[in-house]
Amino acid sequence: MALDTIPLWLPLLLVLALLLLMKKKMDERCSKNLPPSPPKLPIIGNLHQLGVLPHQSMRQLSKKYGSVMLLQLSGIRTVIISSAEAAREVLKVNDLACCSRPPLACSKVFSYNYRDITFSPYGDYWREIRKLCVLEFFSVKSVQFYEFIREEEVALLVDSISHYASSATPINLSEKLFALTASITFRIGFGKSFRGSGLDNDKFQAMVDEAVSVIGSYNASEFFPFVGWIIDTFSGRFKRLERVFHELDTLFQQIIDLHLDPERTKPKHEDIIDVLLRIEREQVESGNAARFTKHNIKAVIMNIFLGGVDTGAITMIWAMAELAKNPRLMKKAQDEVRNFIGNKGKVTESDIDHLHYLKMIVKETFRLHPPATLLLPRETMSHFKINGYDIYPKMLVQVNVWAIGRDPKYWENPEEFIPERFMDNSIDYKGQNFELLTFGSGRRGCPGIYMATTIVELALANLLYCFNWKLPDGIKEEDINMEEKAGLSLTTNKKTALNLVPIKLF
Repeated sequence: MALDTIPLWLPLLLVLALLLLMKKKMDERCSKNLPPSPPKLPIIGNLHQLGVLPHQSMRQLSKKYGSVMLLQLSGIRTVIISSAEAAREVLKVNDLACCSRPPLACSKVFSYNYRDITFSPYGDYWREIRKLCVLEFFSVKSVQFYEFIREEEVALLVDSISHYASSATPINLSEKLFALTASITFRIGFGKSFRGSGLDNDKFQAMVDEAVSVIGSYNASEFFPFVGWIIDTFSGRFKRLERVFHELDTLFQQIIDLHLDPERTKPKHEDIIDVLLRIEREQVESGNAARFTKHNIKAVIMNIFLGGVDTGAITMIWAMAELAKNPRLMKKAQDEVRNFIGNKGKVTESDIDHLHYLKMIVKETFRLHPPATLLLPRETMSHFKINGYDIYPKMLVQVNVWAIGRDPKYWENPEEFIPERFMDNSIDYKGQNFELLTFGSGRRGCPGIYMATTIVELALANLLYCFNWKLPDGIKEEDINMEEKAGLSLTTNKKTALNLVPIKLF
């Protein structure tokens, strides 16, 4: 058809249709009362505004755009929560509407298929595995059963530090505390000693650090679904993922094989791997073989492994660093534990409930230095409102625990380490007080809360009881580096190792 034969009304009709379509889109956008958002760039959205410490960048942005803020992280709409009131709306009032998890984009490159309790979507599988973990591994009764392991490992820690105390030699306390949590996790979770695992401490710590980093970090495949895989491939990220999880898979398989060895001496009591293998065996015998497999066992192991090793050590490192910076607080804590324990020679778990100031120190550390500064993202499953803003399905929601813990609205002098603020204060970290959300709340709250706090309190109590602590020669309290380690990860550690000089008292 020649151009001069096209009716004049046809282009006008096309323009009118386009205008009507644009008007419809604008009306839809206006009808949605979305949370306020910083200005975005094309394609990447707000990614450039995250910075090297995302929780700190998000806090600064929330001061301008509010405690319920929408970030467009390329193709992912993420709602950032930075107040206790908004956190309560998410984690309690609308818990069921946003308790799912987004699928891990990196799982596409794994040569094995973990169905992981931490990252699996909300559903029957997730509910069954969480129930199993709570009943078998993290109940008060189960945690109390492993008391002897925790006390033995803390005693070994004290002995190893004592060798340095006689010569007043500085020690890398960060390394010691990491090794402690690794040893306890190995013995309770895997039925074997970390010292006999064939891993040296440096290699083991590097493995955990990298695994936590790749799981918690953002990647191009998530933000750019159609082309991001090209970036991840050429940047070497996929190779890194494969290598890290191959190392973990190999370790977990060795642990499982050890438990399946017919010549293995049966322990008096089942450890976690024994329980999981028994469940798998019972389901096979009942004809329900597909419900629980070795892959599921490895997924549960990975949760215990990564969640149990890193977070407890990070909390203890921050606590000892704060006490080293504040000698008055250190002495107050030492006086409490030494006056109560007397000449017993060590602190046992039965003593901990009497050490009230120690518990305040742990709470204050959780407030100022939460090991997970951002709660793991939740994926919304239905429409709901937060502070009047519309939240739609398939959005991500992240709670900035670090920002809430430093909000002057809830905490006086929030940047200072003041354990006494918890004296005659009912605020706790168990998920009912949204000013202190160290372990999250609701359906996705951390089930290992009792296990984690028990390890932290017992180890800190013995370090304070058995030793005086000095700074290395030439270092003053104000010289202690309290910066956070940069990086996109599940946990936020101290940037530099904590080196202190122990002086043995007993």
